[in-house]
Parts: sequence; C-alpha cells; structure tokens
Amino acid sequence: MAVLSVAGVVLWIDEGRRGARRAGLSRGIVEEWPMSELAQQGGASPPLYIVSGGAGSVGAEVANLVLTQFDGVRVPVIVVPNVREPTQVAEVIDQAAASGGTILHTLMEPGLRRDLVRKARERHVYEIDLVGSVLSRVATLVGREPAGKPGLYTQRRSAYFERLEAIEYTMQHDDGARVAELDSAEIVLVGISRVGKTPLSMYLAVLGWKVANVPLVRELPVPEALLQVDRRRVVGLIVEAEQITARRRWRQRRMGVALGGRYTNQESAEDEVEWARRLFRSQGWATVNLTDKSIEESADEIIALITRWFKHDGAVG
Repeated sequence: MAVLSVAGVVLWIDEGRRGARRAGLSRGIVEEWPMSELAQQGGASPPLYIVSGGAGSVGAEVANLVLTQFDGVRVPVIVVPNVREPTQVAEVIDQAAASGGTILHTLMEPGLRRDLVRKARERHVYEIDLVGSVLSRVATLVGREPAGKPGLYTQRRSAYFERLEAIEYTMQHDDGARVAELDSAEIVLVGISRVGKTPLSMYLAVLGWKVANVPLVRELPVPEALLQVDRRRVVGLIVEAEQITARRRWRQRRMGVALGGRYTNQESAEDEVEWARRLFRSQGWATVNLTDKSIEESADEIIALITRWFKHDGAVG
C-alpha cells in the first residue's frame, strides 16, 4: 500500500482494491477515489518517491516538512515501504523514470542503498540519500559500523508507547481499582496489606507489562472477578510477618493516626500471612516470597513465572 500526500490531503493507494482513499487532515473527512479519477488529477508536479526498508515515516516527514514551504504547489508524495530486495528497487526506479519523479530514500542496508544509487544514475533518476551521510559520519565518530537494519526507529517508538500504555493501565488498576477489568491485565498481583504490591506493579509497568494489583483482606470475600482471571496470570505475594509488622508500624507513625491494634500486631500479621498462603494454594496461584528481596529481583522472578507458564502453551500474553 502506497501513501500520497497532496496539498494537505493524504491518499492511501490500495493496489488490491484498485482505488484510493482520501482523508482531509484538517477536517478528518474520508472518501473513496477510483484510480481512474486519481490519474486525471492535473496540475501536480512530478512525484517524490519515499523508499524505505521500514514504514517510510521518516522520509515522509522530511518530504512534508519541505513541501510546507511551497504554498499551493501540488507534489504527490508516494511512500514505498518495506523495500528489502533489489527487484523492489528496480521497480520503483522504473516508476520514477517514467513519471520524472525524484527518489528520497532512507535505506539502512548498505548493499541495497548502493544498488539504488547505481540504478538511479543509470536511468537518470534524481535520488537523495537522507541517511547515508549521517550514518557514515556517526560511524566515524563512534568507531562502529551501523547495524544496517530497517525499522529499528519505528520499533523503538512502538516500544516507548507500549510502555506508556502499560504504565497508564497499571495506575488505573492499582489497589483493587477497576476490578471488573482484571481479565485485561497481563499480570495480577495479590497480597495482604504492606507486601509491596504497588511499587512492584509500577516497576513491572515500566518494563512494559500491564499489571493490576488487588489487596486481600481476611475479613472480606475475595472479589469474584479475581477468581475468574486465568490463574496463570495471578501471582500471590508473600512477605514474612516480622517485616509486614515493621512496615505497618512505620506507616502508622508516618500517617500520625492509629490504624488499630490488630493491624500492627505481629501475631495477627502471622495469621494473615498463613491465610494468604492457604488461599494461594487453593486457587492454584503462583507464590513469590518478597522477603529481603530487591524490587528488581522480585520483578525478574515474576516475569520468569509468567513467561514460563505461557511459553509452555506456545505464547506469552
């Protein structure tokens, strides 16, 4: 699928449908254009071809940035993504030669880039390498050869936004919030008060996992939504009673209010920890003991558990 941008209008050319779809960027209007009508659009300059081994977004941004400086000029921008073979290079050069177009390319693979430059010169097609000089200069500065792999920038951007999405999800599902949506979580952490559910959830979210956490209170029924979650995604957290008691007493001092004798009583904490262990066993939930462990070590153990469960079934997530 190619993408054209003409005077603030984007055209997606779908060869399979033999038509084009137009979206006015400012108004969000979408309508169909047949290929015959598209071919009749007059007054346009020869096109710019964006040739990329990835999605072509960087080249398209450069082209559109330049075109904003030429008000009223109609220059089609045709994005040719996922170019990985010399035959694809030859095809786009044939098109550019026939239309009088110019090629802007962001190919990362050195051999393919050299092939495009050579063939373009043979066909008298003007080409502009948007990344070659930068790659060469940076390679000289750092003393290393570039990876030569297309799509890495898009992958990194995708991973960045996936992390943001995971963090947002985890914040929205902290401390039992939105319990009805637990089935959408990748990991569900459960445990009694002061086992460290929230900080561990946020750490996992920064790593890209969508995490919900649910507090367990012995005097209250376990939420039905939690019991319906795939047990492989639920991880029960345990901290020994002595540390639980110390954390609760510190919290009470910090808040400056009495939270009740049982809450800070070690014997009561021991009973709660044992109750939690029995609950985890009865539900078939994995158990991770966080006592004296760093948050990094605890997160690694949880990720290993989840990954092992789902790799056994052939998929993670």
